[in-house]
Amino acid sequence: MGKNLLIVESPAKARTINKYLGSEFEVMASYGHVRDLIPKEGAVDPERDFAMKYAPIDKNQRHVDAITKALKKADALYLATDPDREGEAISWHLVELLNDAGVLKDKPVYRVVFHEITKTAIQEAMEHPRGISAELVNAQQARRALDYLVGFNLSPLLWRKITSGLSAGRVQSPALRLICERENEIERFEPQEYWTVEADATKGEQPFTAKLSVYAGEKVKQFSITNEEHAREVEQTLLRCAQEQAQQPIDPAAPNDSSGVIGELRVTNVERKQRRRNPAAPFITSTLQQEASRKLGFTASRTMRIAQQLYEGIDVGEGAAVGLITYMRTDSVSLSQEAVAEMRSVIASRFGEDKLPSKPQSYKTRSKNAQEAHEAIRPTSAARHPAELRDSLSQEQHKLYELIWKRALACQMKHATINTVAVDLAADSDDRHLLRATGSTVADPGFMVVYREGTDDGKDESGEKFLPQLSEGERIPLNAIRPEQHFTEPPPRYTEASLVRTLEEYGIGRPSTYASIISTLQQRNYVEMDGKRFIPTDIGRTVNKFLTEHFDRYVDYDFTARLEDDLDAISRGERDWVPVLKEFWAPFEQRVEEKKNVSRQEAVQARELGTDPKTGKPVTVRIGRYGPFAQLGSRDDEEKPRFAGLRPGQSIDKITLDEALVLFQLPRDMGETEEGEEVQVNIGRFGPYVRFGGKFVSIPKDEDPYTISRERALELVREKKHADANRTIQDFGDGIQILRGRYGPYVTNGEKNVKVPKDREPETLTHEECLEMIANAPARKGRRGASKGGTTKKGATTSSGKSSTAAKAKSGSAGTKTKSASSSKKTTSTGSAKKKGSTSTKKSAAGEGSTSGSSTVKSGTTPKSKAKKEKA
Repeated sequence: MGKNLLIVESPAKARTINKYLGSEFEVMASYGHVRDLIPKEGAVDPERDFAMKYAPIDKNQRHVDAITKALKKADALYLATDPDREGEAISWHLVELLNDAGVLKDKPVYRVVFHEITKTAIQEAMEHPRGISAELVNAQQARRALDYLVGFNLSPLLWRKITSGLSAGRVQSPALRLICERENEIERFEPQEYWTVEADATKGEQPFTAKLSVYAGEKVKQFSITNEEHAREVEQTLLRCAQEQAQQPIDPAAPNDSSGVIGELRVTNVERKQRRRNPAAPFITSTLQQEASRKLGFTASRTMRIAQQLYEGIDVGEGAAVGLITYMRTDSVSLSQEAVAEMRSVIASRFGEDKLPSKPQSYKTRSKNAQEAHEAIRPTSAARHPAELRDSLSQEQHKLYELIWKRALACQMKHATINTVAVDLAADSDDRHLLRATGSTVADPGFMVVYREGTDDGKDESGEKFLPQLSEGERIPLNAIRPEQHFTEPPPRYTEASLVRTLEEYGIGRPSTYASIISTLQQRNYVEMDGKRFIPTDIGRTVNKFLTEHFDRYVDYDFTARLEDDLDAISRGERDWVPVLKEFWAPFEQRVEEKKNVSRQEAVQARELGTDPKTGKPVTVRIGRYGPFAQLGSRDDEEKPRFAGLRPGQSIDKITLDEALVLFQLPRDMGETEEGEEVQVNIGRFGPYVRFGGKFVSIPKDEDPYTISRERALELVREKKHADANRTIQDFGDGIQILRGRYGPYVTNGEKNVKVPKDREPETLTHEECLEMIANAPARKGRRGASKGGTTKKGATTSSGKSSTAAKAKSGSAGTKTKSASSSKKTTSTGSAKKKGSTSTKKSAAGEGSTSGSSTVKSGTTPKSKAKKEKA
C-alpha cells in the first residue's frame, strides 16, 4: 500500500497514471460522480438559500467504499479529477463523503490539475498542487441547481398539459426552439424563379465558361431575369451581338458550322490578384465536434467518447499506456510554447522549412470565459505521426487522432497563396453586355498540404479552377449561350455540426454540453433524423409551442446566453451564486404557478382540418398519450368521437382533411376465413394486424393496412395457423400443452411454463408427467420482480414509501419515470449511464435518500486542512 492516495475519475486514466508515479502512490478511480441531488422534490430549497440535499450514487458506492478503506492507510489525499468545473465538483463531493466517513481527519488534501496524461505533465502537476477551487465548485452547483429547478418544475407541467414522459431543460429547450423555428422557415418558404445566362467559349484546346454580369449597361443581379421569356430575349440579344462583332462572317440562319463557333467575345479587362488563406485555429471542443461530423460522420457524443479514450491513454508500444491528446473539453485555442516548438520541428522535417512561417502562429480565443491555462485540443506529441499508430488504435480512434494531428500541425504552418484571375468579355462592340469568367490556381499550398477545413454546405472554395491565358483585346470564339432556370431554396435543416455552431454563436450552453443536449432531444423523440439533418417531431413542435407561448423568457436565446455568462462570472469569482439563483427563481416560480391554470386543450391546441362530408362532424388533429392522432367528432356529440393515429411520415401541421379521413377507414372488414372466422384489418398499439376470430397476426412493416388485399390478409392468416400448428407438440385438451418455444420445448398450463428436460423427447411425455412438472414448478414472477415494501439502499433515508422515486413512477402514467433533470455537461436527463468506451461515468444520477451537504463552498478551503461544512 502506498503512502499517498491519488484519485482520478476513470479506471483507464488510473492505469495510465499509475505507471508514471512511484510506489509511494496508489491510484484509484471514482468512476465519475460520487453523489448527486436526491431525485425528488426538495433537493434544492429556495427558502434556505438554495440549500441542496445530496445522496451517494448507489452504483458508485462500492468505489467510494474502496477509496475510504484505502485512505485509512494513506498519509495524504491527492485529487486529480478532470480540469474543469465538473471535475472540481467531483473532488469536492468526494472530500465531503470522506469527511462524513471520518477517515479524512487531519490528512492533507491536494488538488492537482493536468491537461494531458504524459509523464512530464503529471510530474509538473504533482509539484504544484493547490486547494479545491470554491469558485469552480459553486459555479457547478449553481448550474446543477438551475437545471434541477427548471426540470422539476417544467417537466411535470408538460406531463399534465400535453402527455407523459416529456422533459424541458434550461439549454435543451432553446436548442429545440432553434430546430422548430428552422422547420417553420422551411414550411413558410416560397421559392422564387430566376435565370442565369452563361456562355461556353474556347481558347485553343481549353474550354471555359463565363457568366453574364452586365446587360444593357446594368449590373445583373439574382432577380434581374425572372422568367423564360426574358431569358430567351437576352439569349437572342447576346447571340446577335456576338455574331455582329465576329471578324469572320457567321450566317445567323445557320450559326453552327463544323467549327461549332456561333460568334465571338472580346476580352475587355483582365484582373489578376493574389490572396492569402490562413489556417484555422487548433481544435476546441465545439470545432472538433463540427469537423468530426463533417469529415468523419461522427455524432457529437461519439466524438467525445473516442476523444476521451485518446486522452486517458492507450498503449502504443512505448512500454506503457500514454495519453495521445490533451484534455478534450476546452474553450481555449492557446498552445504551450513547448508544443509549438515541437510542431515547428516536425513541420520542418516532414514538409520542409518553406512551409514554416517566420514566427509561430497565434490565435485569439473567442469565448469570454475560456481559461487560458487550458490548451486547445492537440496531440501530446506532434512527433507521433498517425501512420505510426495505425496498428495500435481502432479504426475510429485512428481517424479522430489523425484529424486532431493534422489540424494542430496545420495551424502552425504557413498560409496558402492563391492566384485569382477575373476576365470580362464583351458580347458587343459598345461593352454594354459583359460576361465574366473567373479562375484560381494555388501558387503555394502552405498548410493545405496537410489540412483543409470542412464546410456545412459541402462547398470547398480552395480548389483550383483554371482559365487559359487571356489578354485585353483578344477575341475568343463563342460556342454556346445557355440560359438556365433556377429556384431559390429554403434554409437547410440543422445538422449536428451546424446546430453546435449556432448554439455556440448564440452563447447557449457550453461546448462540453452539446453532445448531451442533442442526445436528450433524440431520446425524448423531439427530433428525428432525415439523413444527417434534424426534423422536429409533432411532439417536439407541440412542446416547443407550449414553451414559447407560456415560458417565452426561458427559451429566449439572449436570456439563456446571459444566464450562461452569469454562471461563468461565478466560476471567475466575480459573482456569488445565491443571488444569481434568486434572480432566476422568483419570476420563474411565479410563471410556473400562473401556467398551472392553462387547460390541456389550450396547451395541445388541436388543429381543425374541416368537416367530414358524410357525417358533418368536425375533424381535428392533436397530440395524445401515444402520439399524434386524428379525431372525428367532438365530446358534445351523442355518439362518442372516433380516433385514429397518424401514419408514419404524417404530421399534425401538414396533414390535410382528405388524408385524415382515410385514417378512419380502419378497421377494414375482409370477410371470413374458410372456417367461418371474421377477418378484420386494423392498427393497434404495436402496429398493424389482421384479426381472425379471437387471434391476431402482424402485418409486415413494408405492407400497408389501408391497401392490403383480402387475398393477402387470408394468406397471412394461413401462415399464422400453420406456424401455430407446428408450434404445438401435444395438446391434452384441458389447457395442458407441450409447445415449441424460442429456447426449446416446454410444458404450459397458461400460467406456468416448465422447460422439458434435455434427456426427454417432448412427444413421449404423458399427461400425468406434465401435471406433475407444472405442480412442482415455482410460481411465475412478475416482470419487475419488485415488492412494494422494498428496502432502503445504503446511504439513503426515506420518510415513507410514498415519497420514494419508485412510488412516484408507479403512480404516474405508463412509461413515466421521475428523474432528476439535468443539462450539465456529460449529463442527460435520462438518468445515469456509463460512457461508451470508458468505465468512467459523469451522469447526474442520485440514490433515493438524502444526505444534506454544504451548498456553498467557502473560499477559505485549504489543501491541508479538513474540509469544514457550512450550513446552507
